[in-house]
Amino acid sequence: MKLAALPWLRPKRDERNQKINEYGGSGVNAKNKGRLCAIFASLLIAGCASSVRGMLPSTECPAPQFVSSEYLIGAGDTLNVVVWRHEELTTTIPVRPDGRVSTPLVDDILASGKTPTQLAADLEAVLAEYLRTPEVSIIVTGQGAANQIQVVGEVATPQAISYREGVKVLDVVVAAGGLSEFAAGNNAHIVRPTETGQIECRIQIKRLLSGDMSQNIKVYPGDVLVVPETSF
Repeated sequence: MKLAALPWLRPKRDERNQKINEYGGSGVNAKNKGRLCAIFASLLIAGCASSVRGMLPSTECPAPQFVSSEYLIGAGDTLNVVVWRHEELTTTIPVRPDGRVSTPLVDDILASGKTPTQLAADLEAVLAEYLRTPEVSIIVTGQGAANQIQVVGEVATPQAISYREGVKVLDVVVAAGGLSEFAAGNNAHIVRPTETGQIECRIQIKRLLSGDMSQNIKVYPGDVLVVPETSF
């Protein structure tokens, strides 16, 4: 007797074959693989997009709202305060994190955000209570982070660079000794504090070094240039 002739055996055999096809059959398995590949590809693309999500292109990177052509004293700066004809009042002082300084006869005066000339005038106004026609000069002998540009990551010499008016990305990269061997130059970015919060702007340094001057934007005090490592 042939098994195929027994109709009550066919449903079980057909059910078994259906399960085999579902979990191991070539047609359905290929479809599942295709779906998995599509999902993996979409996740990969999303992951790559997230690395630059929220970053502005270099051509749209806004400058800070208030940029002075004069030097503004900032926290961390070192000041040489010279009081003419009064050596006992002449001193070198740091600007505290709260932006204030203290000198002999002058306690706790705001310095951050002022030019050296403005601070000298404020000190003269206070010293006038004790001295006849005081004359004060302020000399900035050291710059703090508020007046520096930080360069971190895959450059030859990561460092803090003193800000000067008109400095650009290429100036900063050259000052840091150029890119390292493993730098992902086209994935660099600038972190910039603004009045409305922190922003990030993508900078493609390798394109800049190849002649694309659209990447050579101005940098400002407080900026941080980040050069990541290449992912292998």
